[in-house]
Amino acid sequence: MNHLKIIILFSLATMVLMGACKEDLFEEEIVDCPMVETTHPEDQATSVPNAQIISVVFNKEMDPSTINSNSIIVDGVSGTVSYSGFTATFTPSSPLDPNSIFVGRVKTSARDLYGLALEEEYVWTFSTGASLSPIVVSVDPENESTGVVLNITLIASFNMPMTASTINDNTFTVTQAGTEIDGTVSYSGLQAFFEPDEDFSTNTEYTATLTTGVENTAGEGMANDYVWTFTTGTDVAPTVVLTDPGDNEADVQLDKVITATFSEPMDPSTLDGNTFLMMGIGAPVTGEVSYSGTTAIFTPSSPLSPGTLYTVAIVDDVQSASGIPLANDHIWTFSTASGDTPTVVSIDPAHNEADVPLNKTITATFSEQINPSTLDGTSFLLLEGTEEVSGEVTYDGFRATFTPNSDLKPNTLYSATITTDVENLTGEGMASNFDWSFTTASEDFNPTVDLRSVDRFGIISGEGISNNAGASQINDLDIGVYPGVRSSITGFSLVDGGPGLINNGNIYASDDPAPVPSMLSEAKNDLTTAYLAAEGAIFPAPVTVSGDLGGQTLAPGIYKSNSTLSIQNGNLTLDGQGDPNAEWIFQVSSALTTIGGAPFPSPTGGNVILTGGAQAKNVTWQVGSSATIGDYTSFNGNVLALTSITMNSFSQANGRMLTSNGAVTLTSTNTINKP
Repeated sequence: MNHLKIIILFSLATMVLMGACKEDLFEEEIVDCPMVETTHPEDQATSVPNAQIISVVFNKEMDPSTINSNSIIVDGVSGTVSYSGFTATFTPSSPLDPNSIFVGRVKTSARDLYGLALEEEYVWTFSTGASLSPIVVSVDPENESTGVVLNITLIASFNMPMTASTINDNTFTVTQAGTEIDGTVSYSGLQAFFEPDEDFSTNTEYTATLTTGVENTAGEGMANDYVWTFTTGTDVAPTVVLTDPGDNEADVQLDKVITATFSEPMDPSTLDGNTFLMMGIGAPVTGEVSYSGTTAIFTPSSPLSPGTLYTVAIVDDVQSASGIPLANDHIWTFSTASGDTPTVVSIDPAHNEADVPLNKTITATFSEQINPSTLDGTSFLLLEGTEEVSGEVTYDGFRATFTPNSDLKPNTLYSATITTDVENLTGEGMASNFDWSFTTASEDFNPTVDLRSVDRFGIISGEGISNNAGASQINDLDIGVYPGVRSSITGFSLVDGGPGLINNGNIYASDDPAPVPSMLSEAKNDLTTAYLAAEGAIFPAPVTVSGDLGGQTLAPGIYKSNSTLSIQNGNLTLDGQGDPNAEWIFQVSSALTTIGGAPFPSPTGGNVILTGGAQAKNVTWQVGSSATIGDYTSFNGNVLALTSITMNSFSQANGRMLTSNGAVTLTSTNTINKP
């Protein structure tokens, strides 16, 4: 398959394996490697305080496990490393030597959440001065801030540990027009706090001062007083200034997320399911309430009902960040559309895909259930030029399938169309025709292991599927359980809210309405047939392997293990030697285990790497018991396991996790991409 556009998560995984950030050849988009935006102190800074705490700010969120004393270094200086937000902090174990030059380094072992590393080591220098005097490095509220909330506690952060007894109501003061404000002064960590006895007045300027009487633990005082000002805001009650949907809005989509934007920042702790309410016809709507910026968000637990009037209320228990409640309840209504217009959400083959097998069946997955009577040879067409290709159209679940009556012609451009005659169960037709095209391979390719109908699944199991933690994603594939029931599938969602998301796919179980059970039964039978084909493959003659395959490069062929098999001490490379149809079949009598244990690509191995034109869809792992894909492992190929499959933390696969009898378990932030 040449020039297939893969979704961004697959692109990221590929780039990690290649050790570089790449430009998307089709969309001309750049996937950024992480980089250092700023440091404190800055490069070439002089007269840096000897008790300076050193910080590094990245351009994106990093994997905290990679931000440590091995990746953030100051030459010749011991210290501890912490990480929060986008910022890594290096705290020296003791004050820096005066009048000295220091070199800071951010190593390429620092990686973002996708495992991408800095393109090169970041190096900067700075020099200390002779003084050990402490300084204030930041204050909250900032100098000359306006609209400050009335109940704020002032915070001043120092560059070194201070003597708590020197930070008191004589050295940390707040005044208004020369009159001192009563309050409580305290110190913790590197921060001094001033908590006023009463809320500040509205629309008033205040001055805060830290005097030279404030001393560090060595008895050194600040060189100068530190003075800053701020102005408070009003005590006007907050209001809801915008809602989405709007009041009395009609034809709202069934997957709508409800938002309310306030006139000022709110106290998030006052926004929950008791203060942000939604009611349908005689029954409350369950959902999750969240808050960002000045906007509260209500995400329903399931799609809304069509043609229904809903009422939403934000009650006056909701308070602003300064503790002022809404003056009144804010109530509005909206009504949902009578039914969504169906859309095509995924296709196979993909648009402009090349080297499509000649025996390919063409599929289209819809956004909702379709009326099967509207899907036939006139509404789902396959054309060679202007000539219609004869075939059979079938439908199950959310997917329509066009099966040509004979193999397609080699090296030929075909176009497919889903017309507006296709309707959902409420009679709504597609808004416009959906068209795409693809090109067949120059010769037919019949794989040794043909997945047939189970090809549509990223995960299938007999017992259950679970996503235990983290934002796992299944991309362009379905998940299903048979004979297990829907309640045995946990931790997945078809819409934002997860934690595990199915993107351009669906969730199926044996207790779903017909024809789903028969579709799942067929898929499980095809899995059994594929498993037996892989297990019994004898041409070319199998090569016996054992133990750890890490560090090896294997040509196409069949590799047989009479016991367990692992990939651990190094990566396993599969070299296609220029043949895009090259196949690998691994016959594992017992368990398969990959062991990474560090942010990918793991320097100690565990990854399966493809080169020389090799494709993940042509790699089969037939496992006689259970398979475990280790932490941070980047894996390629279809796993056909007899018992169970487990994907450990942050592991990802370009392939499928298919098990006949047991369960498939995703433990934390795993990704499965269609190969």
